[in-house]
Amino acid sequence: MANFNVRYGVSLRKRYMAVKADKQRKYRCSVCEKVAVKRKGNAIWHCKHCNSTFAGGAYTFKTTAGETVSRMLSK
Repeated sequence: MANFNVRYGVSLRKRYMAVKADKQRKYRCSVCEKVAVKRKGNAIWHCKHCNSTFAGGAYTFKTTAGETVSRMLSK
């Protein structure tokens, strides 16, 4: 295992690796429905297929609070 930049405990390293994996994976675009959304910066997400830009969570495309609000607004 390489340098994780996290010390003092396996639980912290596991949590760090989970956040890092969420940050680097591709997400499904809500406009074109393609799996092409990647993180550009802190809370800025960009779809390479349809060239759309989204504001989301810092490390994940959609946060749980944002999903709750969107469900409340759609009703």
